[in-house]
Amino acid sequence: MLMQQTLDTLHALRLPGMAQALQQQLEQPATHELCFEERLALLVERELLVRDNRRLSRLLKAARLRLAGACIEDIDYRHPRGLKRAQIAGLASGEWLRAGHNLCLSGPTGTGKTYLACALGNQACRLGFSVRYFRLPRLLEQLAIAHGDGSYPRLMASLAKADLLLLDDWAIQPLTAGQRHDLMELIEDRHGLKSTLIASQLPIEHWHDYLGEPTVADAILDRLLHRAHRIPLQGESLRKSSPAPEQGNGTGAGHA
Repeated sequence: MLMQQTLDTLHALRLPGMAQALQQQLEQPATHELCFEERLALLVERELLVRDNRRLSRLLKAARLRLAGACIEDIDYRHPRGLKRAQIAGLASGEWLRAGHNLCLSGPTGTGKTYLACALGNQACRLGFSVRYFRLPRLLEQLAIAHGDGSYPRLMASLAKADLLLLDDWAIQPLTAGQRHDLMELIEDRHGLKSTLIASQLPIEHWHDYLGEPTVADAILDRLLHRAHRIPLQGESLRKSSPAPEQGNGTGAGHA
């Protein structure tokens, strides 16, 4: 009876991990041979694991990564596309996120930009950073709608708070004057404070022409490219040399 009260109290205190571990200890006589300190350490360790898993699940759900199964461990280095293990290992540590640096991925279609971006987004979530993924055309549409329904300040504030903002399909369609202004405001809000990852088919040296208005383009690129990490991918599409993943697989093995 006393043990059941203890279990109920642990749940009431929102300590489900400790409650689960205690229940398992009760069902496994071998653990009774452990001293009090050892059994307590197991309870605390389980609670920490449960909380970490819950936090990761929450961060991944909020990130809405286009390739939810993309991860650093599955990145394909076999194909000659200019991808360096040392550089990815450095990015995987998260130091660039802690410093508020940006990352620019560029390269032809099929060279793995989206997969790499989502893998780094997944890794950021594992490290405890908040992440938001958008295709740039879709984000610009949402911002235009937000102007009309009055939610623009709230949306911009939420985008500014994300530790890592992933903007995929950068420069895939021309910008209007209003979209250029929104993009400038977004980059300005995040500059020096949070990290932004850009994935684009267009080489970086052509981004200025894409942005159009020279003064705004200068301002945006100055903020985006200053102290930014760059990964220019190259080579043929990985889809040509690899079989399509099985339906429902979702990993893509780094070929997106």
